[in-house]
Amino acid sequence: MIRFGPAGIPLSCKGRTLRDGVEDVHSLGLTAIEVQMIRTETREFYPEEEEIGLTIKDIEDRLVVEIDRNDEIITDVNECIEKDDVLICMSSGITKNFNELYEINDLARRLDVGVSIHTPYYMDLSSNNAFTGICMDGIRHAAILADALGGRLITTNLGLYANGMSIDDATDNIYKNVIDIMDWWKDNDLKPKLGIEITGQQNVFGSLEQVLDICDQIDGLIPVVNWSNHYSRTNGELLEVEDFKYVFEQIEPYCGGAIHSLFAGVEYCDDNEFRLTPIKRGDLKFETLAECLVEVKPDITIISSSSLLEHDAMYMRIIHERNLLKKVGKMMRQRKKCETDADVNATAA
Repeated sequence: MIRFGPAGIPLSCKGRTLRDGVEDVHSLGLTAIEVQMIRTETREFYPEEEEIGLTIKDIEDRLVVEIDRNDEIITDVNECIEKDDVLICMSSGITKNFNELYEINDLARRLDVGVSIHTPYYMDLSSNNAFTGICMDGIRHAAILADALGGRLITTNLGLYANGMSIDDATDNIYKNVIDIMDWWKDNDLKPKLGIEITGQQNVFGSLEQVLDICDQIDGLIPVVNWSNHYSRTNGELLEVEDFKYVFEQIEPYCGGAIHSLFAGVEYCDDNEFRLTPIKRGDLKFETLAECLVEVKPDITIISSSSLLEHDAMYMRIIHERNLLKKVGKMMRQRKKCETDADVNATAA
């Protein structure tokens, strides 16, 4: 199955909530949405008297994601809040409260809209400073939200190489921090996968080879193909159907049969992404990928990360459908020709 959808709430959506976005995606004939975590900031609150004895799911006016109990972080949504607990609340506005995540999960399943989450695009898991801790918390919180939403995947990049640090040392820090995240992930028995995204800048960890290597080394990770980023940092390698096939061959063994990817038009310079563009205006052509999709038939989600969001998602779906029709038409013509040749041969005999 191939799913298309926007990176965020559709631009044409009258409401600006995630619930509105899921409904609008469905009405547009799309089947995926990637939730954008623009910010990862959290705030801490002491529980009100009436909140003591409730669970995270029962808090109606804040999106509580964790409980800090004497420096022990509790993520169990069924844990009752105690008097001296500290409630860790997200200020991202993804939903009004935690229980709404479950309601959107049910809505998305009924409408057959696949939900995923993308962490903030500026990340730093190499410096090991205060911001690194914020980034790691952001990935953890995304995992908690995705689990409640029924999302299959959280997509993240791992950030710039730290200033003044060798690439080897920065890479070592990235690996150690990702291992810590995945240990926490397993301890909390979270169902979504953590997807490591191919990035578009040479000074950011995330070439195809680096992504595959970290997925090899650390259990629970899968590669996420950002086609425009890969195109940029490889000096425009994605020109032919075979180029796309090669990437599919590299990542498929890691993805368990379900590939996640992002696509946009892009302009690049010196093997670095310059800016994303609408698909029709960029150097990278979706038509070539569409031809590859018809041949390879992958189970894949393709998220439109261009500035036109749902418009380009619908454009990709249409181009893919046209290529499918071309293939079907060609097969029917070949079959008809074979039948005609068989009739001619039978008559001649």
